[in-house]
Parts: sequence; structure tokens; C-alpha cells
Amino acid sequence: MATTHRVDTKVLVVEGWVHEYAIRAAVKEFRTGAYEAVVATGGPVEGSGGYTNDFNTWASVGADLLKKNGLPTGVLFMAPSRVMDRDRTYASAVALRRWLASQNVNVRGINIVTENTHARRSQLLFKKALGGKMNVGIIAVDNPDYDPKRWWSYSAGVKDVVSEGFSYLYAVFFVVFATE
Repeated sequence: MATTHRVDTKVLVVEGWVHEYAIRAAVKEFRTGAYEAVVATGGPVEGSGGYTNDFNTWASVGADLLKKNGLPTGVLFMAPSRVMDRDRTYASAVALRRWLASQNVNVRGINIVTENTHARRSQLLFKKALGGKMNVGIIAVDNPDYDPKRWWSYSAGVKDVVSEGFSYLYAVFFVVFATE
């Protein structure tokens, strides 16, 4: 489930809800890659009672953390989603699609930075939302709290793999097929 496969692109997408270790990895990825833009995605922050404004979203939280960790502000953009209750990753991908269209730029590919076990689901859902002509790369950032090669030896690893395993199956059967 934790897979990394980069594509040739100038656009890096960061899921704004990720922990700060993944934010730091995204900043490092930007510095070592040939990226020209970073787009933070995400919907309303949990506990806020739903969408209130774009600055109360994970896209905004992620953008703030990226700046705090040294990402230049001139390359940073937000594509906030207004969906909170279900299919949040897919809704974030749709928000990114809309944001890209609104910018009138010809983007042929993106690389997404996310947490390890969420990677396969993110890649699947972003591919679905962005269409077949967009190359979607994925960068899975390992959780530093456990050894990903021995995930079953750690409660956090078991929780991540089991939760994301079921979530991936849900995405395949109820999001991907339901939106076709």
C-alpha cells in the first residue's frame, strides 16, 4: 500500500492533512526536484462543523506548515475542497482538477506527497478525478514511528495498514465504480 512512483512533472501536490514529518519530506522533495509549483489540498478541518471558509481547511493548514518548514511562498498554492463527510480524498482531487482548470495551465502530470499507507488510495482517486490524460505520480512518506518493513510488530502499523486496506477497498468499489 505504501508505494512511491514519481512522474516527470513540475507540479507537486501535498495532501494538507498529513503529519509534519510528511510536510518536511514534501519540502525536501520540492528542493531536490525540478518543481515550479506546490499545491496543498484538503477539505474542512475536522471539528469545525463543516465548511466555513477556505482558510479553515486542510489545504490551508498544509500550506501554512509548508511555509513554516521553508517552502517559498511564491510557488505555493491551495486547492481547498468543501467536502467533509465522505470521500474526502476524491473530493480533494476534484478540487485540484477544478483549480488546475481555473489556472488555464497545461499540466500533464503531478506528483502527490502523502503518508505511507494512504498512497495507493490517493493515487487511485486522483487518477480517477483527473482523468486518463493526467500522469499521477505518488510519493509515500514512511511513518517514523514504526518500521514499515515490520509494520505488524507495531500497533500504529497494524492500525494504519488495516484501516487503509479497508479504505482502499471502499474506494475501489464505492467511489471508483460509482463515479463511472
